[in-house]
Amino acid sequence: MSRLVVKVGGAVAARSAEAVLELAAADEVCVVHGAGPQISLEMEGRRVTTAEGLEVVRRSFAAVNEALCAAIGKRSVGLFGDEAGLHVEDVPELGLVAEASPVSLPRVVRLLEERKIPVVATVTRGRNVNADSAAAAIAEGIGADRLLFLTDVDGLIVGGEVVDSIDLDSAEALMSSGTLEGGIIPKLGAAIAAARGGVPAFIGRTEVPAG
Repeated sequence: MSRLVVKVGGAVAARSAEAVLELAAADEVCVVHGAGPQISLEMEGRRVTTAEGLEVVRRSFAAVNEALCAAIGKRSVGLFGDEAGLHVEDVPELGLVAEASPVSLPRVVRLLEERKIPVVATVTRGRNVNADSAAAAIAEGIGADRLLFLTDVDGLIVGGEVVDSIDLDSAEALMSSGTLEGGIIPKLGAAIAAARGGVPAFIGRTEVPAG
């Protein structure tokens, strides 16, 4: 049995439940989700968040979490980031935004060992946290075997072609090249962070990846 972290974007959360359940039939699965389409202010995948805006962010995450848990069914356990034990560090230039750092998450691990499916909304008390970086931190913190980013795009595209695999050095060089744009930037950055922590990552559509 493998331990997986599955990050689903807000745009695909509703239709990700089938893939999550397929994975959870054989493996331990922790789901981490975003709420991008539900939140308007964005900067490189992270939200510029004021105190007033944070209430909108939390409501948006709560709505996505409730819908995703309902779609997954009775094994799901919805958690906000603070309830999951997420450790964060502030990003002052983005307002009430923080980045997640890898720490042990005993509550999440206990739920996995009980064959539950934790579904983590990455907002915490007083801070909005980018879901991609949170997924990488959670994957490292619970000792995951793999991190899967399930999205509405085919994956990492370079020169018009989907990249089947990329090593850490090449991924870091690509991030530094300035040629990427949009939502792939925080996802690849999070995949790099996970790989540095010993967790391989996959980026692609909501279908369950092989391997």
